[in-house]
Amino acid sequence: MTSMIIVESSVKPGLTAFQASAEDQAEVHELILKTARWLHSKGSAQWGKLLRGEDDHNLGGAIARGEVVIFRTSKDHRLAGAVILQQQPSAWDSRLWGLEETDSEEGTSVYLHRLVVDRDNSGKGLGRELMQWIEQGIHFAGKDRIRLDCIAGNDKLSGFYKQCGYTYMGEMNGYNTFEKMLINS
Repeated sequence: MTSMIIVESSVKPGLTAFQASAEDQAEVHELILKTARWLHSKGSAQWGKLLRGEDDHNLGGAIARGEVVIFRTSKDHRLAGAVILQQQPSAWDSRLWGLEETDSEEGTSVYLHRLVVDRDNSGKGLGRELMQWIEQGIHFAGKDRIRLDCIAGNDKLSGFYKQCGYTYMGEMNGYNTFEKMLINS
């Protein structure tokens, strides 16, 4: 298990954050696949491996480790979004960020993956609200930064991360990397 503690479960009126459980896995997986299909329909290769049945971020393992947060509506308890927040770099993260076992930054970073918003809630600013909540609604013991990435050609998503205050750290192996220092670490 991780040392992630939800300190404020309310994202906004009508939307609550929960740590995902094994019972949530199928629903979260379907939401992620739905998003991957939508991205594919827009011509994006982002998350294309998911459509071939490959899950680089091991959703089931991430849920078991307590690294997945889901966002449900208060009215009907519907899944509005989800995110994976890994407190240890995966093999993917280590390659992308060029980490060595002795890298001192390795232990101070949270790696954000698979932020998804249900398509019925898209275009309403929910993605930005979830990004803000991730920085303020959770406490990560001993962590002082959040790192994330996206395909280098995805200018819209890269722009979104910059608007959310993330610093562009460079391109590595065809992916843009971003980082943001946490204020209340």
